[in-house]
Amino acid sequence: MQDRKDRVAVVTGAAGDIGRAIAVALSESHAKVVLVDIDPDALSNALSLLSGPAFVSKTCDVTDPQDLARLATEVAELGDVATLVNNAGAARAVSLHDTTAEIWRKDNTLNLEAPFLCFRAFEEALKRTQGSVVNISSVNGMAVFGHPAYSAAKAGLIHLTKLIAVEYGKFGIRSNAVAPGTVRTQAWEARAAVNPQVFEEAKHWYPLQRIVRPEDVANAVAFLAGPQAAAISGVCLPVDCGLTAGQAPLARTFSQSEHY
Repeated sequence: MQDRKDRVAVVTGAAGDIGRAIAVALSESHAKVVLVDIDPDALSNALSLLSGPAFVSKTCDVTDPQDLARLATEVAELGDVATLVNNAGAARAVSLHDTTAEIWRKDNTLNLEAPFLCFRAFEEALKRTQGSVVNISSVNGMAVFGHPAYSAAKAGLIHLTKLIAVEYGKFGIRSNAVAPGTVRTQAWEARAAVNPQVFEEAKHWYPLQRIVRPEDVANAVAFLAGPQAAAISGVCLPVDCGLTAGQAPLARTFSQSEHY
């Protein structure tokens, strides 16, 4: 493994709460962390919330192969990429009935095709560093929770993760995915402003009785990208406060002896 002074990480969709938290976590083990986003204003704001020489911002449309080629050239001036985090993503229509052909294409382009294009853009650098790819999928890619186009793309992203792990393992590249549940981001804070009970309502679906924090996702990414996960490749790690494990019987009342 490279020394920290030589390690470069790239995080897409880095202007958001999850991307920024991932960048902070990776700065502990990387000399440079490149925050990538399509929105220059949001990216500038994200960078203003961070401190230290490790952070670099780059605007890029990760759905555009030519723009990604330009990004890869610029990042190469900082060093070879040791960690690629495909975090950029978005969801549109909630139901299949409301999903148009355009929405289907857009959600698949951003949530599935873009991670493939990003990997190919940094493939040679990752070979040289025997690096790590961490794809941010979703519990929506593991079960049906709405947003069908987004969910289908995230399920595909889990499979892409395994494809990279199997085909590129011979180069020392590890590929894993993280599947967050509901994450307390600014989007959810906006919902809470309209419905102050939204977090109380949401947490009942989660065995841990809370929803995920951006730092929870970031910690999982840092683990999978780091030396403690050196023998882990091709897995999808749910970070969902127990959601995908199952639902507890809501009507059951526990006796005092059942509280360990």
